[in-house]
Amino acid sequence: MSVVESEEHSARPTPVTIGGTRGGPALGTDLRKDRWWIQPALIVFGLTGFAVYSTWAAFRNGHYWAGTLPGSDFRNYLSPFYSPCLTDGCATGPFIHAIGFRFAATPALLILVFPLGFRVTCYYYRKSYYRSFWLSPPACAVADFGSEVGGKRPRYKGESRFPLIVQNVHRYFWYFAVLFAALLTWDAIQAFRFHNGFGMGLGTLIFIVNAALIWMYTLGCHSCRHLCGGSTNTLSKAKARHWFWANVASKLNAHHQFFAWTSLIWIAMTDLYVFLIASNAFHDPRFF
Repeated sequence: MSVVESEEHSARPTPVTIGGTRGGPALGTDLRKDRWWIQPALIVFGLTGFAVYSTWAAFRNGHYWAGTLPGSDFRNYLSPFYSPCLTDGCATGPFIHAIGFRFAATPALLILVFPLGFRVTCYYYRKSYYRSFWLSPPACAVADFGSEVGGKRPRYKGESRFPLIVQNVHRYFWYFAVLFAALLTWDAIQAFRFHNGFGMGLGTLIFIVNAALIWMYTLGCHSCRHLCGGSTNTLSKAKARHWFWANVASKLNAHHQFFAWTSLIWIAMTDLYVFLIASNAFHDPRFF
């Protein structure tokens, strides 16, 4: 078989079926001449960077509420990594302490498990880390690094077996995501509170944008679209659901990747901003 015939044979589509042979080009076959590796590399850099920052933020266990600070105005800024407040480290706590619970470590570990579970099982993030970290496959028309074992192609299992079947909990994490979006909206409202009443600072705007991005990412989720448009044979007869499905969920879903990244980056920026204010490293400018 000539080189051309070999490449044509490798490029033939393979039907994707559970239990069927894994498709894609053979290892060592280069069907693309562009810089396809840039996107997976950027995703590895971005997700790793967020993982490192969020780990530091969760375990620092301090400077997560910019409240009554010596020599500065009162700002009701609560880090999204520590919302809702579970301890006496901010004005809204400590309802967990009221039932006798004490933290051996940082309260952020109890909070982040829910938004983290929602993002890890998100359809977009699955595609991202499957391609970037697992190289399965790293890009279209690029060899799957797990496509050959001992010179033979293994069977395609999809997400039908353990551990990947656990990804199906995503639809349940969505309900928690809505709850946390509501909590972050409340935090944005509380960010208008100052020592002398209603006001607005730069942090207030940061909290508003943070809540808006979280809502757009959450409502654009595939699970939200299914909740609106699924389990009905004639969606047009369910007018409210059809309107929300067509005008909100579907339109936001078209930009799900954008909101997945912007909300991820902005939530880290919000936490960092609160840390800088709470540690007196930066003065929050007030507009009125």
